[in-house]
Amino acid sequence: MLYLDSMGIDFLSLINTHPPIISVPLADIQSTVNLIASINFTTLEFRRIVSMCPEVLTSRASDVLPVFTFLLREAGVNGSDLKRVINRRPRLLVCSVKTRLRPTLNFLQSIGIAEVNKHTYLLSCSVEDKLIPRIEYFKNIGFSHKETTNMFRRFPQLFNYSVKDNYEPKLNYFVMEMGRDLKELKEFPQYFSFSLENRIKPRHQSCVEKGVCFPLNVLLKTSDHQFRRRLDVCFNSSMPLSTSSLSRVNWYPHPL
Repeated sequence: MLYLDSMGIDFLSLINTHPPIISVPLADIQSTVNLIASINFTTLEFRRIVSMCPEVLTSRASDVLPVFTFLLREAGVNGSDLKRVINRRPRLLVCSVKTRLRPTLNFLQSIGIAEVNKHTYLLSCSVEDKLIPRIEYFKNIGFSHKETTNMFRRFPQLFNYSVKDNYEPKLNYFVMEMGRDLKELKEFPQYFSFSLENRIKPRHQSCVEKGVCFPLNVLLKTSDHQFRRRLDVCFNSSMPLSTSSLSRVNWYPHPL
């Protein structure tokens, strides 16, 4: 308790979130802390790691060291980036190389994600419980296996989003309210990274009011200022109103 308190870690709160800590020998905790500290984590950074993944304190240094070796030798992480990778995803430290990290790496590479070192946060994910179900979701709504894997290869962050809380409501709005073709998602899977309430709906509704239709990337990626400027320019041009039969044509303005 005194040792962890010296680093600013509340031992009593830690027991509530991770009871096994109470039975771990002090020497094992110190060994693990010293190993992680060797990568130059500050005390503040280490406290953050423990708050996000308290299991690290009940992991032996002999279990954590292979994770570092795997990230450097197999996942292709540069030594100078190792600290950043752990800070972003502390749970990597408590994952088994044999049963989690290596199988996930092999799966990501098998669908064409070559630079996994840029997406190491995915390595702690279960292939069976998280990655495959997300691929299957897009196949079930009509995309081929090749089209689906191309989407994830183009935008690996897609694996991070919830099917129920992200995919389903955004896809429903895309089809039912926006009336757009699913093939647009093949080219711009980043659609799912934008807030439905704060970005997608307001911008789509603004376009409807002006009788304008932008490609997805223009609709969502541009800044608020750029979006309003494009909208004003298009509206003040000879664009047909939304009530006109011409508005059904897939018209896209020339980029400014």
